[in-house]
Amino acid sequence: MKAGEIAPDFTLSDQFGKEFNLYENLKKNILLIFYPKDNTPVCSTQLRDYQINIEKFIELNVQPIAINIADVDSHKSFCEEINVNFPVLSDKEKKVSELYEAINFLGMNKRMIVLVGKDRKIKMIKKMLPINYISTDELVKEIISLRIN
Repeated sequence: MKAGEIAPDFTLSDQFGKEFNLYENLKKNILLIFYPKDNTPVCSTQLRDYQINIEKFIELNVQPIAINIADVDSHKSFCEEINVNFPVLSDKEKKVSELYEAINFLGMNKRMIVLVGKDRKIKMIKKMLPINYISTDELVKEIISLRIN
């Protein structure tokens, strides 16, 4: 999978059990945030950073959506603990994570960002080591440089 290709559609449940379909939500650009594990230091810091700075994403017409292979209940308590309100989707079957090549050799999610444009095309893919994440400010610079609306 690479930038310029059509992003595969999917439907998953968020931390409240509400279904989220990618294509139905492309009134905005969607930032898919694949992350390794709930309740871990780097993942907590990453999602909290994006939540605290959510206005910066909104100004760019970008909706953050996190995805992980844990179940809905795990996501619900994780989000309550770190005060995250944007959708955190459960991919327990790993189907979406596999589709987006976001599963590592241990069967866990890689730390990876995929920006999907309103035209359904992948605008950016960023993979990083599990111990690192791209800060909101770095992401905002990258998104601005892409000149998407």
